[in-house]
Formats: sequence, C-alpha cells, structure tokens
Amino acid sequence: MASMKLKLGAAALIGSLLVGASPALAEAVLHRGNAGEPQTLDQAHTSINIEAFIVKDLYEGLTIYDAAGNIVPGAAETWDLSDDGTVYTFKLRADAKWSDGSPVTAEDFAFSFRRVEDPKTAAEYANILFPIKNAEKVNKGELPVDQLGVKVVDEKTLEITLERPTPFFLELLAHQTALPVSKASVEKNGTDFVKPGVMVSNGAFRLTAHVPNDSLTVEKNTNYWDAANVKLDKVIFYPIDDQAASVRRFEAKEMDLVYNFSADQIDRLRQSYGDQVHVSPTLATYYYAFDTRQEPYSDVRVRRALSMAVDRDFIAKEIYSGSQIPAYSMVPPGIESYGEPSKADFADMSQLDREDQAVALMKEAGYGEGGKPLDIEIRYNTNPNHERVATAVADMWKNTFGAKVSLVNLDVSSHYAYLQEGGKFNVARAGWVADYADAENFLALSISTNKTFNYGKFDNAEYDALMKKSYEEQDPAERSKILHEAEALLMKEQPIAPLLTQADLWLVSDRVQGWQDNAPNEHLSRFLSVAE
Repeated sequence: MASMKLKLGAAALIGSLLVGASPALAEAVLHRGNAGEPQTLDQAHTSINIEAFIVKDLYEGLTIYDAAGNIVPGAAETWDLSDDGTVYTFKLRADAKWSDGSPVTAEDFAFSFRRVEDPKTAAEYANILFPIKNAEKVNKGELPVDQLGVKVVDEKTLEITLERPTPFFLELLAHQTALPVSKASVEKNGTDFVKPGVMVSNGAFRLTAHVPNDSLTVEKNTNYWDAANVKLDKVIFYPIDDQAASVRRFEAKEMDLVYNFSADQIDRLRQSYGDQVHVSPTLATYYYAFDTRQEPYSDVRVRRALSMAVDRDFIAKEIYSGSQIPAYSMVPPGIESYGEPSKADFADMSQLDREDQAVALMKEAGYGEGGKPLDIEIRYNTNPNHERVATAVADMWKNTFGAKVSLVNLDVSSHYAYLQEGGKFNVARAGWVADYADAENFLALSISTNKTFNYGKFDNAEYDALMKKSYEEQDPAERSKILHEAEALLMKEQPIAPLLTQADLWLVSDRVQGWQDNAPNEHLSRFLSVAE
C-alpha cells in the first residue's frame, strides 16, 4: 500500500476554534449505554465489543476506524509496505503523546505486541496478531519473545514483518488487542495500570472513574494529538444489560446512546422516535454452540437434528421483528473477498421437511421419542432477546423430539468467561462480530487449537488441514475456494448452529451529532458531539 496521511478538515478545525473560544459553554457530556459490565480494561484480555467501545476511546492503535467505518491512520501518521507485501514501516505522529505528556514511541508499540504474544500474559486474543512473523511460535513458547517480527527503527518508526502477505492486516491493527500500552506505566504499576488515576492512555480520552455495575467515566485527554477536534469533555458509559431499563433511561433523556435494545420494541420506538432508531446490518453471526466433548452432542447426527429443528424464519420475524436475517452459514454475507458463503445442505429445504429429516436423524442416533431421553440445557447471556430465542428453541426441540429443555443465564461477562475458560455445557448461545472483513475471522473460531473461542471444543483434522492450507495460499481466488470447502465441512458437521445474521440495534438521541451507521459497528466518541 502507498503511504497514507490523515489531513484535518479546515471546517472541523474552524469549528474547534469557535468552541474553544467560548469558555462559558456548558460541559459537553455524552451519556452512553453499554449493555454490560466489562470483564477488563486490559487490551490484552478484552474479548467483547462492550469492552472495545471503552478501550478504543482510551487508547489509539496504529490504525483506527473513522466515523464511517473505514480504516484510516491513528497513532501512525503514514506507513509503507514492501513490494512483497510482508514488511510494514509505520511512522508515528511526532505529536502523539500519552495522557501524562510523555511521547508515544515505537518501543511502546513493540512492547505491547510482545506483551500480547508472551505466553505468560495468556492473552485470549493473541491469535489476532498471528500474521506477525513468529507470533504463533512465540505465543506457544517455541521461541523467545524477542523473536517477534517487530523492530524499533527509531523513536517514531516501527517496522513489522509478517509471516506472509495479509490483506486485512491494517484492520487487525485497529482491533483492541493491537492497542498500545505505556511501557513505563505497565513496568511501574503492573496489573494496576488499568485503574482510574493510574491508567496512562494515548487516545482521545482518559479514565477518571469506574464504579463497577454503575458507570465508567472518561474525560477528554488534553495531551491527545488531535485534542483540538475532540468536541466532548466527558463520556459516561453505563453498563446496563437490562434492555428495558436502558430504553426507559433513553426516553427520560438520561442516556444519549443505547446499544442492543429489545427488538420487539422496534415498531413502538420508531413511532415515537423516528430516525433516532437505528437498525444497522453488520458482519455478525448469532449462533448456538454444542459441547462436542460429551454425549449426545459428540454425535453429528444429534447436532444436525437439533440445528435443523430450529425455525430460523420464526426467530427472525417474530422475535427480531425482521431486523435479523435467518442464517445457515457461519460466515455472514457481505464479505467482498469471499462472496456467497457455504450454507448448510438443509438451507433450501422447507421447515417441515427439515423437521422430518431431523426426527429421522435423532431416531437413528438412538435419542428422542422411543430412544434415550433428551435432557438439554441452553445457556445464554442475560438479555430479553436471547431469552426469547432460547425459549422458542426449547419449544421447537420439545415439540419435535419430546426433549426436556431447561434454560440457564448469566450476565454477559460471566457467560463468556465460563465458555472461554472451557466450562462444560450442552448448548450455549454465542455471537461473533467481525474483527476484520475476512471469512477467516469466522472460520478460525472452530480450529481445534483455538482454545479461547472454540467453545464446544470441535476437533476435526480435515477442517484444521483446510484452514492451515488457506493460510499458506497466497492466490486470493484459490484461498477463497479453500475457505469455502472448510465452511462446507463445518456446516456439515454442525458443531455450531448459525441462527441469524445480525444487525446492530442502536438508539441515538437527536442531540448526538456525527453518528454514522457502519458495518464494523465502530463508533469512537472522538467523532461525536452533543447539541443542547
């Protein structure tokens, strides 16, 4: 890629000068609903989008997503790519500083990437940076950390060498795992570096307060290189997973943004709030995972039967008011480099035919009516939509197989922590939002060595071999073909049952300016402002 540079718009600069010239103006505060309490603010351990929304306001990577969801320069002002596509040279902004006023250096980024890949850190998302040379070997303890393909050329120049050309690498660098930490702060404060009053960050905001399960407050970072164009003085995140309560607070004008409101409220809210209701299609899949470590979910016939018996059209239309699309593939449509996903072979059958075949499969496996009893527990994270889906699926399995189905729910942090730590289950609700627009991001979840996100511990040598082959293939068309073969196998085996291609549901107050719906669902507060 040719060198890129971000240029400030003259209009934005003039606007900031006008705002700066009016000290009498009231403090500009954005009240942001965030759908759950973050497990952590340590970028090496974050894994869900409600954490990313916060840490990306606090820290800035080499690249970022702009308001429209496009990759643009962040802490790096420019970069160059070698002719063979494997060496990136990033020039950091001369005026990039930490919130304590010290300079952001290439060494900070090198330290941060080494920290993520260091096996002692046990970063859940270490695989995001595996395209960097030796990253996977370092992460597995096969090579020392200093062998990672990152090199400090000088204080403001960082060189990153890749294992192979990676077309989506600039998108990976905008992921929260690639956000930098202040080397000096981490070495001084250890794990306390994430605490209010201690955290040193390089983004548009700095952390000033965090009351767990109540609020998290960030204030404008006056040392940020583009502080003149940051319109907000403060952002308060509210970790409310009670969707009805979030909507009530929005209606009472206590919150300006609400993420993931209950879909059955779409029509009512549209009648009252019009275009403040945003339904934004995104690269995301809502799915159920089966724990393949234990019977009967270790039997592909049982997994396929359970998946086939789920009426996705009903869920999409009746529970999500048409805001979500029935899914029969793990990879959502809309990824240009991949094309049409490989769907399950029952995708084009009628629901009645699917159910007949599901009953036959379950009988063949020896379960259900006339066989061993089916006693199924569905786990999901607390959320009215997820509860309605689980209740509907439970009814479908009861009616089709005579199954006894129970439901268990935990808050979002606890639910994903349980799955990521390898807790055993029967069936578990999960969702995956693209970290980057490539099919590999969805298909890598089911590789046997993916200890964090392969919740059901699917282990298939043929699948692993296809994915390995895809990483070694440099021809885009051939690579896409291999990934389609892998997805076809995944959909045949059904260790996961894709249910819906998702849309993001947001309530955006008309006092919020600068908001743009986008497929990556990236909404940095630095691009927003509020009008009274």
